[in-house]
Amino acid sequence: MPEGYPEIPEDVPQIFRAAMRRLAASVSIVVAKGDDGPVGMAATSITSLTVDPPAVLVCVNRATSLHALLVPTAPLSVNLLSRHQQDVSAAFGGGVPREQRFGIGGWYEGGNGLPALEGAQANLCCVIDAMLAYGTHSIVIARVLEARISDDVAPLIYQDGAYL
Repeated sequence: MPEGYPEIPEDVPQIFRAAMRRLAASVSIVVAKGDDGPVGMAATSITSLTVDPPAVLVCVNRATSLHALLVPTAPLSVNLLSRHQQDVSAAFGGGVPREQRFGIGGWYEGGNGLPALEGAQANLCCVIDAMLAYGTHSIVIARVLEARISDDVAPLIYQDGAYL
């Protein structure tokens, strides 16, 4: 730990994890291009960053198979799930083997060549601008090159291990 920073009490990580489970978040599927086809994962750590240029911030655990595919200038697809897409979230959250995940839900080819999910709240075709390692994760800044939105506003929300 850098000099001058206070020590973190031993019980804080466990309490912090419990606190963050109380934070309701929209569920998205993040997709990158792999050697054998697309690779995707469910994520709740996504937020808008700027409008000029249009960009999102995505936090990805460095232990995931998706992380190895994330490098500056690589394409990235971000699909904000609709309330009726719990099956897609569960599949990409690890409930289905990686090679079978894109069989759940309807997918089409987005503007950056990656799969985009039909019926999602929004689909963002992006390119990775920058990455910053922090703890167990990388903070990925992705520039949005194309966006598509649904007419209905009914996001899939996840909190404390369940969908709301």
